[in-house]
Amino acid sequence: MLSRSILVALISTAMLGTAAAGQLTPEEARQFIAGKYFAFTCFDGTRGGGRIMNDGSVAGTIQFSGEGPVRVAHLPVNTIQVGSTAVCASLKGIPFEPCFNIDKTDEVSFRGSVSGMGFAYCDFHKHGNAILVARARRHPRSLAPPAIAKPERARVDMKPEPVALELRRSQD
Repeated sequence: MLSRSILVALISTAMLGTAAAGQLTPEEARQFIAGKYFAFTCFDGTRGGGRIMNDGSVAGTIQFSGEGPVRVAHLPVNTIQVGSTAVCASLKGIPFEPCFNIDKTDEVSFRGSVSGMGFAYCDFHKHGNAILVARARRHPRSLAPPAIAKPERARVDMKPEPVALELRRSQD
């Protein structure tokens, strides 16, 4: 009897997990993503973390191609727009408005890909809000984990060296 109960529980969990995964509608994507902190890694090695606010603004950090400096990124209100049929981005300097497929992979993760270009994707993993509160207290402006929040700056010790001055009277 106990093994039958365990089997039913496992099947139920598997079915719920399958139902919870899959492509999200724009409204489901907004509810799942907005206001929460996600770390991400992309197909080209780009990585970072941040959050999309309810107003469509974006704040976080990014390291392009997984190399070089970690940069702080802020995108204005209505950068991410949730329509009735799609989630799209409005970015200055880009002649078109890219839209995205949002596929929920589990209860804390999703994959976002550019519509029509499935190879161009990023995987996002949610970080707990308790961690964010603790980080916000230590780094009020930072949205990234401490390891990449503020890149180390080179320190240069500028110790003054003694200078020997020799004063001579002119022979005029």
